[in-house]
Order: sequence, then structure tokens, then C-alpha cells
Amino acid sequence: QVQLVESGGDSVHAGGSLKLSCVVSGYSISTYCMAWFRQSPEKEREGENEREAVATINSDGKTDYADSVKGRFTISLDNAKNTLSLQMNSLKPEDTAMYYCAADPSLLARGLCGTDLTPQTFGDWGQGTQVTVSS
Repeated sequence: QVQLVESGGDSVHAGGSLKLSCVVSGYSISTYCMAWFRQSPEKEREGENEREAVATINSDGKTDYADSVKGRFTISLDNAKNTLSLQMNSLKPEDTAMYYCAADPSLLARGLCGTDLTPQTFGDWGQGTQVTVSS
């Protein structure tokens, strides 16, 4: 059974840092396109289609970031622990959101893995972890 479990969300002041983790069970993350999405409080009621791709990473370690987080966030894989991470530095109030990890087994086979992918293209999701950044 596939399971993605996020942790690490917290409340911090602007300029602070957090590290999110997503432990995956049921398959090896080294063979998937893995992603972090987020959904702001204002868009929570609009459903999962309004989630924003923050960062992606493929099995070769190639990464992609949304412009809003480039230079501040770093996505990484720990294949030994089957864990996806997101290091977030220089946090801003506009980073406040529920953060979700996501994966899909079919994307790499189609040569796809990037932040231009919509939430609908990912089949496996975690339950989310809340990040709140105060000014």
C-alpha cells in the first residue's frame, strides 16, 4: 500500500527556516518524479486543483523550482530512507500554506517531471503539513 507522510511544518517568523520531510512507503522514490506542492489558506476551499507546484526532483537528481522559491528552497531525496525533503530558508509570509508531497509512477516514463505539471498529473499524495510564516 502506497503511503506518503509529511512532517516538519511549524509556525516561524519571516526570515526563518524549516525542513519538511515526506516518508514514502510502498515503492522506491528513486524511480518516481517526486514533488512538493502547496496550497494557501485562501485557496484551500477551492480544492486540490489549486495547489501550486513548489519543487520537483527526478531519479537523476534533476530539480526544478517555482520562481517564487528559487534560491530559498532546496528539494532533495534520501534514497536509503525513502524520504523526500524540502529545506526552506528565508521564509516569507506569502510562503504560508499547507505543503503536500506528491508522486506519480508514470511521469518519468513519459519524460515528465517539473513544476509546470498540474496537481492532476500526480496520483499519490500525502495528507499535508502546515507552514505558517508571520511577519
